[in-house]
Amino acid sequence: MKTSIGLFLVFVSLHVAAQKEIKPTIEFSISGEVIKELTFTLADIGKLPSKSIPDVAITNHLGEPRNAAKQLTGILLKDLIKDVQLKEESPKRFSEFYFTFIAVDNYKVVYSWNEIFNSPTGDNLYVITSRDGKKLSDMEDRILILTPTDFKTGRRHIKGLAKISVSRAE
Repeated sequence: MKTSIGLFLVFVSLHVAAQKEIKPTIEFSISGEVIKELTFTLADIGKLPSKSIPDVAITNHLGEPRNAAKQLTGILLKDLIKDVQLKEESPKRFSEFYFTFIAVDNYKVVYSWNEIFNSPTGDNLYVITSRDGKKLSDMEDRILILTPTDFKTGRRHIKGLAKISVSRAE
């Protein structure tokens, strides 16, 4: 019985450790309730001017510091995706849309259309273009999404962004 419990604990430990390793991504797609699916590559991200972002303490769900993101530059996500066309003609109904950001390890974070395009959150939602002195193509956690103004920054700290799925609330 003790051997079984020991093997189980080893397996669980290895599984948890494997979840922390994020494979870097080189592009992400936007699909779902959009007129045309789009893909953004590292080159596309690099075309927009980056701005300096103050260092950010990455915190867990309790607000406890876990690590820090330093020497940051980034572009606003809304500037990158501003030309994405929703499957809706009336801007009045854009409030019904939300974006699910999905990392390569299937970690998911949701932002509403209004958060991105109609609130201060959208002015602080970044695709990070350099971190700790490393440019985007050399970052181990690329494509990285960060909202430095979140109270608990780790909740929406997305490493290895693979896709954004656009949906409509019913």
